[in-house]
Amino acid sequence: MTSDQLALWPSDSPAASNARSPRAARLLTQSNRRLKDIGVWTWTLPAWSGRLPDGRTYNTCPSAGICRQVCYALHGAYLWPVVRSRHQANLRLVLDDLPGWQQAMINELQTPRFAGRWVRIHDSGDFFSDDYLRAWTGVCRACPGVNFYCYTKEIDRFRRLVEPDPPDNLHWVYSYGGVQDHSLNPGVDRVADVFPDEDAIDRAGWSSQRASDLLAVLGPPLVGMSANRIPAFLKRIAGRRFSTWQAADTAARAAQRAVPARPRRTPS
Repeated sequence: MTSDQLALWPSDSPAASNARSPRAARLLTQSNRRLKDIGVWTWTLPAWSGRLPDGRTYNTCPSAGICRQVCYALHGAYLWPVVRSRHQANLRLVLDDLPGWQQAMINELQTPRFAGRWVRIHDSGDFFSDDYLRAWTGVCRACPGVNFYCYTKEIDRFRRLVEPDPPDNLHWVYSYGGVQDHSLNPGVDRVADVFPDEDAIDRAGWSSQRASDLLAVLGPPLVGMSANRIPAFLKRIAGRRFSTWQAADTAARAAQRAVPARPRRTPS
């Protein structure tokens, strides 16, 4: 399986067609209170991996690393059945009819309600395929009066498909904690790192986006984010920032792969 494929039945299979759900009245929501307070609309997919009601499996965050161990979107209200159902319905729309989803998104965004507004692409989830990312850049170009932003760990995908010719109204920040962290250059790239707390952000000389999530793309390019105060997550973070935790995890996995396999003992 390539990085641009998911373990999914084809959209024209009986299992997929029989389980399609009707499109919600609106694709974009303001269900995230913190983002709603600053006037931001959101599009959300289910986080990381799972199984749809029709049996198809998915991974919407193929480049997730240590972040999946402390993902806020795998906790709390995101797991409520009504919330998970809505997010999975969004994913099914994309998987089963990407051109139709794209046109529906463009139609919604071209209404007066969204003129001059900000849309965060993915309150959870990521750009899981080349075609899906291309669909979003098409949406951005078709809606020049709307501002879009996102956090992403799909660094290679953005390097290939966005950086050479980005839409003027698409803003992004690469976030640490993924398996492609090694390709980031904080001297060149806009990057976001999760720190244990606000004091740790200040000590590192980074700029917090606590006052507004839009600072992630409009403020200084070294973006600090304070870890969620979920006790189990804080225990796993153990005072580390995501970048150092991911680097240590990557090094440990590389060392493990470098250990020669023991030869199999043959019967005497």
